[in-house]
Amino acid sequence: MSTGHGHSHSHGRRSASSLRNLKIALGLTFVFMIAEAAGGFFANSLALVADAGHMLTDVAALTLTLTAIWFAARPATSKKTFGYYRLEILAAFVNGIALVLLSIWIIYEGVTRFQNPPEIRGTAMTLIAVGGLIVNLIAAYLLHSDHKHDLNIRGAYLHVMGDLLGSVAAITAGLLILGFGWLWADAAASILISVIIIAGSWRLILDSVNVLLEGTPAHIHLSAVESAIVETEGVDGVHDLHVWTISSGMDALSAHITHSQAVQHGELLAAVREKLHDRFGIDHLTIQMETPDREAEAVYICDTGTNCFEPAKRTAHKTSVN
Repeated sequence: MSTGHGHSHSHGRRSASSLRNLKIALGLTFVFMIAEAAGGFFANSLALVADAGHMLTDVAALTLTLTAIWFAARPATSKKTFGYYRLEILAAFVNGIALVLLSIWIIYEGVTRFQNPPEIRGTAMTLIAVGGLIVNLIAAYLLHSDHKHDLNIRGAYLHVMGDLLGSVAAITAGLLILGFGWLWADAAASILISVIIIAGSWRLILDSVNVLLEGTPAHIHLSAVESAIVETEGVDGVHDLHVWTISSGMDALSAHITHSQAVQHGELLAAVREKLHDRFGIDHLTIQMETPDREAEAVYICDTGTNCFEPAKRTAHKTSVN
């Protein structure tokens, strides 16, 4: 059996530009968070204060994202054979929980304000909200290219999108206060922002939990993977099939494949590996080869290409395709 995944794959899942964009988004968000908090207290606007509080979680989320990325880049060890990749998923999970808790607090404050709406400086509120919208648009643009395939960055992106929607709601509330004197619009905007944030955060929490529980990735159908393996020439059957996510963009598979005595192990492994890579993007494979009369006949190890070799001693039972 091969020991862990001491492979040296260079995943290249993030470019230098991705990290630079994260740092720029963090800097912009931090600076305007201070400005919006001060402006919210000056204008006596709950929507602005709530949005500033949300920006505080943005700062925490972006900082946590960068920290998790730094840890994930550390090499694997004998005690952590997959390195620190799962820290990214934990960061995404924490981000989702933080968003939900913040939104619940904002809803509570908004309901309280409905009963006795305070005086609000509508002009200041609107101008500050416009500034927040501009900052959030820039941050969302910087994070957009990576959020679809990286769960951790998606958490940070959702924070920014929540802020963006919050700025739009705050602008609308400010205009309603200026135009019609509807002071309750501030509380209504706060509640609307919170409901939208909770909806997005819940999806993030569910996705994070699925990864932590090693569930099958949402974009992969296990039955399709099984069919692809069985359809490979020389494969008689497959069982104990598992597919899970190590971290965003890194899926793994383990399986037992039965085959006839006459099949060349190296060629069969190479064919299975190529098919799983091309159809499902799975490169981290651990496959145990079995024949009808022997549970595990031999061990073959394939590298990242299609070259396979047989170890001198047949003392292990698993075949690793890295």
